[in-house]
Formats: sequence, C-alpha cells, structure tokens
Amino acid sequence: MAKAKPFIKWVGGKGQLIEQLDTQLPADFDNWDNVTYIEPFIGGGAMLFYMLQRFPNIQRAVINDINPDLTTCYRTVRDTPEQLIESLKDIEAAYLALKMDEERREFFMAVRERYNEKNLDPIENTTKFFFLNRTCFNGLYRVNKKGLFNVPFGKYKNPTICDPETIRKDSLLLQRVEILTGDFEDTFVYANDNTFFYFDPPYRPLSDTSSFNDYTKEAFNDDAQIRLKRYCDRINEAGFKFMLSNSDCKGKNEEDNFFDVLYAAYKIERVMASRNINSNPQKRGKLTEILVHNYPNTKAKTLLHDESEIAILLNNEPAFKQVINQ
Repeated sequence: MAKAKPFIKWVGGKGQLIEQLDTQLPADFDNWDNVTYIEPFIGGGAMLFYMLQRFPNIQRAVINDINPDLTTCYRTVRDTPEQLIESLKDIEAAYLALKMDEERREFFMAVRERYNEKNLDPIENTTKFFFLNRTCFNGLYRVNKKGLFNVPFGKYKNPTICDPETIRKDSLLLQRVEILTGDFEDTFVYANDNTFFYFDPPYRPLSDTSSFNDYTKEAFNDDAQIRLKRYCDRINEAGFKFMLSNSDCKGKNEEDNFFDVLYAAYKIERVMASRNINSNPQKRGKLTEILVHNYPNTKAKTLLHDESEIAILLNNEPAFKQVINQ
C-alpha cells in the first residue's frame, strides 16, 4: 500500500535522508508517551509525513513556515482535498492539451503572473502553487526581494500536476496537525512534556552563488542562524529534545568552523546527502550535511552497542564474561 509523501518538490527535501535521520532520533523515542512533534521550517514535509506514519505515539504535530503560500498549501490539502483535486485536474488538462513548448511557456508565464498578484482564494492559490512547482525549472521555489515567484519555465514532457492519491493520504495525516505561519520562535508555546523539535531551516550557503535560502523574501543569513541556535538553547534549557539539519560548511572549506563552533555544546553528526537541484550539473552529487542534537543516545548508537555485544558473544569469551558481569 502506497504511503503518504510530500505533495510538492522542495529544495533540500529530506526524502533521501529519512533513514539516516531516523537513526539519529533519541534511542528511546518509540517509548515516549503522548508525543508532540514540532517542525518550525516545514518545507516539503518529508520528515513530517514519515514521523506521523512511523510513530503512532505522536499524538499531536505542529508545523510552521514563514512562507504564507506554502502554509496555505498545507491547509488546503488538509481541509479541502477534493476541491483541490478537481481544480488541479482542470489546470493539468488545459496544460497537457498544449503540444508546443512555446504554447506551454506562455501558459506557464500567465499562471506565474496571476499567482504573483497575491489576491487569490486558497484553492486557486494552491492550484497555481502546485502547477508552478511541477512545471518550473528544476522544481525550484524561489522569490525575489519583493516576494514574487521568479523561477523560469521548465520543459517537462508530461508532468504530473494532479496526484489525487497523495493528496488524499496527506490530507488524512494532516488532520492532527496544527499549521502556523510565522517566525520559527513562535512555535515554543506549543511545546509540552514529551516534545520533539526537528529543524530543517534554510541552509547556510556553501558558496557566494548558492541560493538555497531564497524561498522567502526574508534572507536567512548568519545572524538568523545564530538566532536559531539561541532558540535551540532555550528548547534545551526547557528540557525538550531537538534535532537540526544544515549544510556542512566544513565539508566545502576545512577552515569554515561556523557550525562546529556555534553548536559546540551539542552533538554534531555528519551524514551523506545528494543534491540534484543545481543549474550546473557539475555541482550536483554527494556532499555531507550536519545533524545536531541535544541528547546523548541515538537509535544508531543503541544498535551499534547491541551489534558489538553480539560480536563479543560469538568471538570473545573472556570479554563476554566481562559484559554479563557488569
């Protein structure tokens, strides 16, 4: 049976990192009761949909983003999936009926212009968001300083603009999700008892030409990264657990210790990721990302400990006796 998955493409989406992220969750996360899951930068939502399906102990989830068009998408999928599906079917049929690239490009530009007028009802706004996401260059979401979507046309032969099964499955999961639009720090008041925060903020650029954080008109610069770290301190001091993803600046430049210094008080892991959204094919491929968390024991470490004990049992009798006598 197909599972719920992100309904949009998103730069830095966590779909291909999910298994690695799972191993870095708290070792006892399965045993937490009545969990509140909070994701202050929701983006494409790969981690959200995974967590809601994987962990039945998550009773409540809160997601947030500063991009109002994105959060409108989530609310529309949650609250009016059937109306959205009908609207997407209409725009998909109209677009695919055009056979010439120039005709499709003109259709795309007309939709983009109307979308940028910003006076649409939620169904139309979300329909155009989906359409642009599936037909623009590389599935990139980028806006200029005025907040206007400015990604050019992408020449896809047969893009899937309407995926009814995904929308319906996502809508069901989103029924227990509260959707906020605002600053990431606004999520703190929703934390209680067994709360887990996952942060996937706009990544710190690895070069001067990177534009991975341009999906809102507000720049997420180093000052914002420092403010986010202070928010993590606040979460830690309140007794809540968090995990945070970001780019690995050190992987690009050995002398760039920005995150290693900033998060020195916490655990920093490095994971392999692949990045396919880049206008230059030479810059796509494997690179490392960082994972920061404020708890000592992860699922990965527990598994490693179990496997090492099995090896001791099989291969080293004196060490085995030492283990069982501890």
